Amino acid sequence: MSSTPDPVIEQTRDWLVRAVIGLNLCPFAKAVHVKQQIRYVVTDAATPEALADVLRDELTLLRDADPAQIDTTLLIHPQVLADFLDYNDFLDVADDLVQDMDLDGVLQVASFHPDYQFADSEPEDIENYSNRSPYPTLHLLRESSIDRAVEAFPEAEGIYETNMETLRRLGHAGWRKLFEGA
Repeated sequence: MSSTPDPVIEQTRDWLVRAVIGLNLCPFAKAVHVKQQIRYVVTDAATPEALADVLRDELTLLRDADPAQIDTTLLIHPQVLADFLDYNDFLDVADDLVQDMDLDGVLQVASFHPDYQFADSEPEDIENYSNRSPYPTLHLLRESSIDRAVEAFPEAEGIYETNMETLRRLGHAGWRKLFEGA
């Protein structure tokens, strides 16, 4: 096993710390980060089919893992689905896989991409940056962890609106400044 840090994981972790945790875009992320319960996986899958195979393996691993050891997984796939529309189409494949594996209600897949764009938004709208990661990434989450987090954070339904306001105040210049010197 190499002791050399993976630059893809390092950039993703830096984004998580600076943006997701630093801006409190996900109030649940800090705890699993501090407890080192996030599994970072970089795949060299070069086709959607190969990525689906890796996703199946990672869903199985997360399902079977002790939540105290691995609570969530970031499946980073820099070699495939660089085009956001292709990535967005693949999310249906991911959801179908969760259902086919009888994991609906157990695990879910959230989405992050360097060119993430919400429906009815313009490509450079700052609000899109809440889901913009350095690389295409599938975030595998336990439903039970989400339920516990929502219990602890009673206004969870307002997170989206709060994030949009945070990003509007920050603006593009503020977003860039987050990563200066990174």
